[in-house]
Amino acid sequence: MALKATIHKVQLQIADMDRHYYADHPLTVARHPSETDERMMVRLLAFALNADETLAFGRGVSTENEPDLWLQDLTGDIELWIQLGQPDEKAIRRACGRADRVVVYTYSGQGAAIWWEQIAGKLATLDNLRVVDISPTSVAALGDLAARSMTLSCMIEDGGVWVTHPDRGAVEVALEVLKDMRAG
Repeated sequence: MALKATIHKVQLQIADMDRHYYADHPLTVARHPSETDERMMVRLLAFALNADETLAFGRGVSTENEPDLWLQDLTGDIELWIQLGQPDEKAIRRACGRADRVVVYTYSGQGAAIWWEQIAGKLATLDNLRVVDISPTSVAALGDLAARSMTLSCMIEDGGVWVTHPDRGAVEVALEVLKDMRAG
């Protein structure tokens, strides 16, 4: 018998002073049976960092050729493609060809550093690609906030990120930009 996704209900409050974006998002997040709490929380963090009224979760883990999150315009064109983990060069190039902007969030510490060292030179010419590494300590702390029903606040200011759960505490998320998009 196939395992089913675990459904998480999330009330996500976002105060992004850097982008002047302030909103509450009631989210239903399906956690694939093979997905850890930490990865699910990284998806929620990616949502908060790129929040928009039309940002949506993709089928991600269970579907190849679809991002973890994406933002499409009314014509179906992809404005933003968000991928988690360490996608291969071909997948990143394909995403950069399909979307106006692509953001990859890595979160596995030394494994991500080795991946980036091997692939960085091959992706240097992609002007619409941003790669951000989330520290393993932050990922573990975010995983500790996970629950089937969550109320989370995310505050973003001057590049700093704090995620707070009213009962489980706060996490300061350490991010390192490995590659940024070129201003166009």
